[in-house]
Amino acid sequence: MKQIFVIGGMGSGKSTASKALVEQGLDFIDLDKVGHDILKWEVVKDDLREAFGDDIFDEDDEVVRSRLAAKAFATPAETRKLNRITMPRIEESFTDTIKELEDKGAEAVVVEYSVFRNRETSLAYGADVVMAVLAPVDLRIERAVASGWEEDDVRQRIARQITDADRVEAADVVFNNDSTKEELYNQVLCWWNGYKNTSA
Repeated sequence: MKQIFVIGGMGSGKSTASKALVEQGLDFIDLDKVGHDILKWEVVKDDLREAFGDDIFDEDDEVVRSRLAAKAFATPAETRKLNRITMPRIEESFTDTIKELEDKGAEAVVVEYSVFRNRETSLAYGADVVMAVLAPVDLRIERAVASGWEEDDVRQRIARQITDADRVEAADVVFNNDSTKEELYNQVLCWWNGYKNTSA
């Protein structure tokens, strides 16, 4: 089963690139969603409560992600604390899902990976293709704000991510998304049609 990782900064167009592939029948894993889902695990809640306090939870004992983020991203040390709790569980969930897809005979899976840093020490170590979606920073900020994010929050998140130069270095294929969603969609579709024919 082919693993195609889609990487890119906030507002770059990862979701459009992923959609182009998923609509061809490929399976899909959104690692952001996996990260959100594990916050419902009791063992993760216990660890988070010990690390960050009771006030990151609401009255139903669910993690309030904005409260957690405010504490966990306050300093690099706090971020490392969060990663030590969440990353092994994300990897566990991801590995289980990959095995399920392989067992059912899936042709390929698209993995959207917003916090990608490198191939060697990340979930992308098994990637057949790393696809980078790039766009100018100002345009990315504009898109993210248009979709409902606060500009300061967007700038902080972008500052914590790797650069587009790093992404290009790690990627097997690169798309510059400085035009319309439709253009990016069609470019990815064209790439997939060529790739599946050569890798079959």
